[in-house]
Amino acid sequence: MDVAQIYKDANALLEGHFLLSSGNHSQFYLQSAKVLEDPKVAHLLATALGKMIERSGLEIDTICSPALGGVLAGYELARVLDKRFIFAERVNGVMTIRRGFEVREGEKILMCEDIITTGGSALEAASVAQSMGATIVGYAALANRGFCKRMGSELLGKPTCKLPNNVPFFALADFEFDIYEPSSCPLCQTGSVAHKPGSRGN
Repeated sequence: MDVAQIYKDANALLEGHFLLSSGNHSQFYLQSAKVLEDPKVAHLLATALGKMIERSGLEIDTICSPALGGVLAGYELARVLDKRFIFAERVNGVMTIRRGFEVREGEKILMCEDIITTGGSALEAASVAQSMGATIVGYAALANRGFCKRMGSELLGKPTCKLPNNVPFFALADFEFDIYEPSSCPLCQTGSVAHKPGSRGN
């Protein structure tokens, strides 16, 4: 499966000057919402990700996603794997699992995002589930931004990856883009102004 081409066909691999959630800048941005707006494509990607997870033999009870970006990807993956789905969300800036969702002691939860960059949001949601008694058995995403080491990839993780090394991370493809601190961004030096296309703060 050519995941990069799927993103390009959906106009979801954007080129320009972008402000990332980390505060850094990049010339490229993945906008998974444009891919997932087509249910057929969402199901195709989730099925491929689900097969990868099933081949690993990982035991899962529930899929959990951080809102908002991970919800569609997580729900589709839960459908493919025939598992329960819940989500975590920020309330006054703090990640929370609410809306009546319950987590059993020892429940095996797989965290799912649309895109994993450093894994910060997924790790926050995982910490909440763990505080409720869950065991986090894995992380998954449609796309890996190349900061974390995923199963089946030769790409090495970077020190900025926040996901634990002892828990498997599954993703369909790696996307490596140059990222710049604002003070050394070559795009800024040309007079261009970064804009934020993502869901948080927009």
